[in-house]
Amino acid sequence: MYIITAVFLDALFGDPKRFLHPVSGIGFIVSFWEKHLYPKEDKKQAGIIFCCAVLATVAAAVGLILIVASLIHPIFYYAAILYLSYAALAWRSLKDETMAVALALFSGDLDKARESLSRVVGRDTQKLEEPGIVRAAVETTGENFIDGVFSVLFFAALGYAIGGPTFAVILVWLFKAASTMDSMVGYDNEQYREFGFASAKLDDALNFIPARLGGVIAILAGACLGYSPARGFKVFLRDRKKHKSPNSAHGESAFAGLLGIKLGGDASYDGVAEARPEIGDGLKEPETNDILRAHLILDASVALCVLILLCLFRK
Repeated sequence: MYIITAVFLDALFGDPKRFLHPVSGIGFIVSFWEKHLYPKEDKKQAGIIFCCAVLATVAAAVGLILIVASLIHPIFYYAAILYLSYAALAWRSLKDETMAVALALFSGDLDKARESLSRVVGRDTQKLEEPGIVRAAVETTGENFIDGVFSVLFFAALGYAIGGPTFAVILVWLFKAASTMDSMVGYDNEQYREFGFASAKLDDALNFIPARLGGVIAILAGACLGYSPARGFKVFLRDRKKHKSPNSAHGESAFAGLLGIKLGGDASYDGVAEARPEIGDGLKEPETNDILRAHLILDASVALCVLILLCLFRK
């Protein structure tokens, strides 16, 4: 199955360069439609139209790319399928970004660790000490395993089962479009509370099933590495809803349970303190090696996903 090849390409090369990355194109589409629809008086209605317009444009763009590629030669079609599938994954880039945090901590450079962390999390990092930096890095690994890796594989498999490679790629990029819209306009603030409402709810809906399945996959993968699945499931079932997002804590709670550390807790965003519940039992203080352990759980989770895909589509 082509998606498995795409996983290996992601492991080897990571994200494509920014100017070649389809997400950059989606960002342009989002900005275009926002510019034209945000001025409307009814912001919630405009947000719904905006959401539909972005999805339709992305589906048309991906479909056109695949049609043109197929008209040139079948090899170009399969190359386009493979590239668009590979570019949708964020396994290698997630590890690279958080590995930079770990390497800075190992070298004793807290300032560099905070700077590296600030590139992958939304919270303020300037005052974090090593345990807080580790917690944030593990949190982003657990959370982004879901929306950056597992959800992509889920929609690729679902689309392939329903309509083959073309439909699978279109479905994956509709999911990526929803994720990009949420990251650009899905904020609960004065500017976007109404306009971004539909985008935020769509992203929540699309990640609802993958978040729950992905948490289970992570725990089973952790069990293969020797971590306690009982502890993982205990924390997962107890703490997976401890987040204002209906999905974000599922991956975090699975990783926290396996590693035996506490995640979450109070944080500061743009200088404003935000009270957040803690996730996990805190059997030990977070340490830098926990970032590497989270990477191993991430790798094992992806490997388990590949094995499941091979079993499902062995023909």
